[in-house]
Amino acid sequence: MAAAAHDAGHQTSLGVDNRKLLMWIFLASECLFFGTLISTYLIFKGQSLVGPFPGDILDIPLTSTSTFVLLMSSVTMVLAVYGAQHGRLGLMRGMLVGTILLGTTFLGFQVYEFRHFGHVGLNLGTNQFGATFFLMTGFHGVHVGVGVLYLTSLLLGSMRRSGLGKERALWVDTAGLYWHFVDVVWIVIFTIVYLIPE
Repeated sequence: MAAAAHDAGHQTSLGVDNRKLLMWIFLASECLFFGTLISTYLIFKGQSLVGPFPGDILDIPLTSTSTFVLLMSSVTMVLAVYGAQHGRLGLMRGMLVGTILLGTTFLGFQVYEFRHFGHVGLNLGTNQFGATFFLMTGFHGVHVGVGVLYLTSLLLGSMRRSGLGKERALWVDTAGLYWHFVDVVWIVIFTIVYLIPE
């Protein structure tokens, strides 16, 4: 009886746990941030007066590989949520490790790309492309980094004697919402920056 009252205390009138609803609201606010950055990029696209220009330095095969890595992390995240929901802790932990490793690999690709661009003379102050590119992709990279830390905290929490408690599925599912959001945003950025020419 007490457990039922406790569970009911976390439900909204929509039947969604209020902690999960809070994550949806947070992600909606993040849509505004990314929408602003992407709009700014599109407004100034093709207006750089000095190089290097996107066509000179963008490495589409390399970034396609890093995009594939990030998309595969969504698959491992789905499997981690499945494991959490069905009480398969080994699967959940293994897939969390996989997602963390794939996210970290994506960040490694991004660091490599940023360093390469710096070596060829592109930085925040070089031109409009540099300013909007680094701000938009860097902001996304920060979100991936936060996601990696978030998933790491869940993984470590699951290894404690008490684990993540009876709400394990909720915690992992909520983290999955964040991770999938980051992946979807990258698909939009990758399409706009790398696949649509100036």
